[in-house]
Amino acid sequence: MFKKIITLVLFLIGFISFSQEIVSSFPLDFKGNRDVFQIVNDSTKVTTFFICDKEKIKAIRLNKEMQVVDSLSTNRINHEVYVGMIGNNGDDQNPNLFWSSPNRKEILVQRFNFEIHKVTTQNYVLSLKDERSLQSFSQNGRFYLLTVLKNSDKLKLYVFDANGKLEEKIIDLAGFKFYKSDYQKTTLYGFLSESLFASNSSFSLQKISSENPTSLVKSSMKRKCYLNGNTLVMTFDTNIDYTQLITLNLEAYTATEKFIKKPYLYSIDPTFLTSNSFLIDNKLYQIKSSSSQIILTLKNLDDNLLKTYAASDRTPSIDFKNTEIIQEDGNASKKRILETSAQFIRKMNNLNAGISCYKLNDNYLITLGSVSEEAPSGSAMLIGGMFGVAGVLIAAAISSPTMESFNSYANRRVVYINCLFDKEANHINGEIQPLAFDKIRIFADKNADISSQTLFKMDGSYYLGYHDKNTKEYTIRKFED
Repeated sequence: MFKKIITLVLFLIGFISFSQEIVSSFPLDFKGNRDVFQIVNDSTKVTTFFICDKEKIKAIRLNKEMQVVDSLSTNRINHEVYVGMIGNNGDDQNPNLFWSSPNRKEILVQRFNFEIHKVTTQNYVLSLKDERSLQSFSQNGRFYLLTVLKNSDKLKLYVFDANGKLEEKIIDLAGFKFYKSDYQKTTLYGFLSESLFASNSSFSLQKISSENPTSLVKSSMKRKCYLNGNTLVMTFDTNIDYTQLITLNLEAYTATEKFIKKPYLYSIDPTFLTSNSFLIDNKLYQIKSSSSQIILTLKNLDDNLLKTYAASDRTPSIDFKNTEIIQEDGNASKKRILETSAQFIRKMNNLNAGISCYKLNDNYLITLGSVSEEAPSGSAMLIGGMFGVAGVLIAAAISSPTMESFNSYANRRVVYINCLFDKEANHINGEIQPLAFDKIRIFADKNADISSQTLFKMDGSYYLGYHDKNTKEYTIRKFED
């Protein structure tokens, strides 16, 4: 077992020397950590970095060659009220940052105008009367805040355009069916109010971007949402027997509903079963497990079964996996290899089960496993050390789901396998080459003198930005799968 881990580590380290390169560095001297986040324009390849503390915000624009072309500084306004960054919109010359109070009632927009080198602000006070905030997101030049109306079947969208115009839209889900995990019929509000487990609290709705590897911390959530063009698709796995999909049209402000049945798995006590799903390319991967069995299926959105894989504690190995069964305890360096499928299935069923999918060229990398709740200890500072003590809220909420997934297993136990399938969901044998995330984690572990990190994806490559206290520069490195 020890030899297997050493071989894996050496294999990954071997890739580091030629799998990453410095693409940019510029002078930037400060003491301690700063929050750093970015807005990337996929069309023009212009990236705007924002370096922030409690008093100042500095915006730095980089062209497609990652060279600094402009900068603009301003004061951070009333950080005790506007505690977190929740989104952005605008364009390269005029990016807008949205700051919010904890209850989302007070919104501050800072408009960075690089054409005239001026920053202006606009305040909004939302009543949010008898509403609960669910999620915020940026799409197609607009910023959205999604809420649910109390004791109703109605959703509400606050829609901000790039010029500051605010519209409010109601989407009525009357006639849709909502059941709690115990099959009790309820309203949409009652359905979303159910607390499923500690980190999957009431009114939580996890935002997923399948363009990046999604950690099991995020994919294990029972309520998730996915942006796809002009739609927001919400998936609910509260019920052990089916996945409920609700699709919101962000242009017409209408909604549709679908139910996708989960595979049948016998259990004397249904409470010993666990299940989840992941949506990618308009297909739904679903898992269901007991203490002795696990089933993985792929369906289209018409509920037609496309592929099934299964394993039990009686089989010596899981024939559709491409890696060892890996258990991490707190961080990537604390790994152990589990020897039997029985160990994996039992541990998966005892923790928060999830499945995540990532498109790797024309194939699909599936991560299957489970993750514990975050342990209440000082090791949580691993994330603070990586991404800024005050910046976790900002970085996670704005434009970098990549950063949020990276190192998200700190202070948790996670057990997982990786599987590789083609576009028809046929299993592909062979080793999986290390992903950019693997290389970045090793690089970060080896370099203790870096701070204020950010991580983003552009044109299929990942870019790690960090401040080096020795060189007093901010450096951007490129990593590839």
